[in-house]
Amino acid sequence: MTSVRKVLIIGGGIGGLTCAAAMGQRGLYVDLIEQKPVHNALGVGIIQPGNALRALDSLGVMDACMSAGFQSDDYVYYDAHENELARLQMRRIADKNQPAVNFLPRVALHRILADAAVRAGACVRMGVTADWLADRGTGVDVRFSDGTTGTYDFVVGADGIRSKSRAMLFGDEIQPSYTGHGVWRVTVPRPADHTFQSIHYGVAAKAGLVPLTRESMYLLLVTNEPAGHWFEANELLPALKARLHQFDGPRIQRVTNDLDGGSAIVYTAIEEVILPAPWYRGRTLLIGDAAHASGPHIAQGATMAIEDACVIADELAKDQSLDAALDAFMRRRLPRCRFVQEFSRKMGEEGQLTDPDQCAARNERFRVSFASTTPQARPHEAFLAEPI
Repeated sequence: MTSVRKVLIIGGGIGGLTCAAAMGQRGLYVDLIEQKPVHNALGVGIIQPGNALRALDSLGVMDACMSAGFQSDDYVYYDAHENELARLQMRRIADKNQPAVNFLPRVALHRILADAAVRAGACVRMGVTADWLADRGTGVDVRFSDGTTGTYDFVVGADGIRSKSRAMLFGDEIQPSYTGHGVWRVTVPRPADHTFQSIHYGVAAKAGLVPLTRESMYLLLVTNEPAGHWFEANELLPALKARLHQFDGPRIQRVTNDLDGGSAIVYTAIEEVILPAPWYRGRTLLIGDAAHASGPHIAQGATMAIEDACVIADELAKDQSLDAALDAFMRRRLPRCRFVQEFSRKMGEEGQLTDPDQCAARNERFRVSFASTTPQARPHEAFLAEPI
């Protein structure tokens, strides 16, 4: 094992909690700080593809995630009028005897990971962040927002796309970059016949329906939006309904008709962070969205944070120096995370075409290409099926 024994994790989201659980299970002493005063998972639902389930299984929490969610092997592509373009069976990466993908509410995943971190011995402090880091070579001195201080062998910045840790390490020049797209999400009742994930391609927009539990699913809509635009709370419902108008198939229309003033609509601008390698300075490493935020178009953003956490915990547990552990982490993670960013960006651009003729050509291309491939041949599934 490296000389690392005491670790500070900054950020109590998916990546930070996974990291706390993974490191605690390997015998490290972990302090985790989260700036929010209480756990409050933002968002609606989350998709866990096979490589996420594989990583979660290594921590002993896959079964809990699947018990809290809904599973499927199937992914269906439609056009905006619900003409079926392709029906795919996703690859079973985690376990050939389990469905390929799990879907669950974000709040449920947050609870599962928080419980796993505490069971692994992590000390979690809420309403606290790090104001100052000083790497003195043999350790990192930290001053916290509540006035206390501490010294750690290693620090992990898992504080998201607007990471304060990133600014402290690399300055303010690395900022989130807007992709030109926004995503709308809202939880709705799940009809009994919607047992799969669907994506509906329109013009300058794509919609999706994702099961979450036996009772619920969520609607997502990705649209082209001007940079810097935001919506007031009273604007969300009419704006979402207007953008859904072109999706006139029965599945999306059923959801659209049921949306009302009580629907909890979440709108988020889609941004990327591309931090040049390496993602560390001295004894402090950035993981997840703090280092490599990507769009949601292939449902791998949270999975990359989970994998990051498992890999750095694995490398710290080996008999090697900290420098060797960090170098190994970058060799294992950089190609994978870059692939996800680039593939997700490409799929996002495919969904946001504004010319109807180009959209029709895209739909036909999807129909032909997906009909002629197997789960083993589809490039992103094949790549992500490889061990982390």
